[in-house]
Amino acid sequence: MRIIDRYIVKEFFLAFFISFVILVVVMTIGNSMRFIELIITKGISAIIIFQLLFYTLPYLLPYILPISIMAGLLLSLGRLSSDNEIMAIKTSGIQLKKIILNFFILGLIFSFFSLIINNRLIPYAHFKFREIMYKIGQENPTATLEAGTFNRFGKFIIFVYSINGQEFRNIRIYEPQEDGKPPRTIIAKRGEFISIPEENILKLKLIDGTFDEINPDSPNTYYKVNFQKNYKTIMLDENQNKGELNKKAKDMTFKELREEIKQLRKQKINEEPLTTELHSKIALSFSSLVFFILGMPLGIITRRREKSTNITMAILIVGVYFILSLAIKGLCIEGKLAASSGVWIPNIIFTFLGLYLIFKLCVF
Repeated sequence: MRIIDRYIVKEFFLAFFISFVILVVVMTIGNSMRFIELIITKGISAIIIFQLLFYTLPYLLPYILPISIMAGLLLSLGRLSSDNEIMAIKTSGIQLKKIILNFFILGLIFSFFSLIINNRLIPYAHFKFREIMYKIGQENPTATLEAGTFNRFGKFIIFVYSINGQEFRNIRIYEPQEDGKPPRTIIAKRGEFISIPEENILKLKLIDGTFDEINPDSPNTYYKVNFQKNYKTIMLDENQNKGELNKKAKDMTFKELREEIKQLRKQKINEEPLTTELHSKIALSFSSLVFFILGMPLGIITRRREKSTNITMAILIVGVYFILSLAIKGLCIEGKLAASSGVWIPNIIFTFLGLYLIFKLCVF
């Protein structure tokens, strides 16, 4: 690597490291506020709180890395451009394409690193976090429920779109059948969880929904029955009484997600939420490369030295990306978009925008 290449890359890493450290500190302080209630109301020790904070850090990395990359590029290249060093490099006969290629390779390295984090580190940390939270004293089985993913309770598979305390909105309960029969399904718009831990029972108060009933004339088929209010009792696994948790989508590696998707397909259960989670993790990993492609030309074009302005711009750009990603992810979970392609839309949009700016930069 030439001296000029090392100089530019060094400038980037310095700005990237400063941005990364600041974001880690700020987000860690923000997360620590969530646990104050545990200290006050439950007397949780500082060691337990430290463990909770430790296991939340990996989960923040996919959000911290893109912002740090954008801020690093805007700060370093913006300063070089405002000091006319980029112009001096061009007039000396060095093409910007070579500098861009170096950052493109860095983007691939960061994306590969992000893949490892999303595949191994984050699922492990997320599961350990849930284990600690469960053991803190929340014997209520509903503490293990998580919106937007499949939850296994006994022989039932529960999917809830929204949970607020003991209340929920839009719930689906699947009861898998043997011999390849389609699962019996209960759907309700809203309701309430009623936990009875001493009896190892979870009761559901369901409001405004439908359930499958066996057709007496044809035992292999069902017909739909509408109801305004209904109660469902679920016998919990003995393992849950022992504090052992089943893995959720966010706790699974790519391999585990693929295996779970296969199982759901065999049981003829809609697997779109899991497919969405799998592709979202992969797409999020490659967001590092996307922001390298977009951040390079923006840093040169904006020609700004102000650190606060560049960091604010980085947060806004990445914020738009994540808002768009969350909106599309929601559509994919509901089956309105194909998960295998829909979650990649933000990456495609931001990549084409970056490539367009690079083209303008190199041509003109």
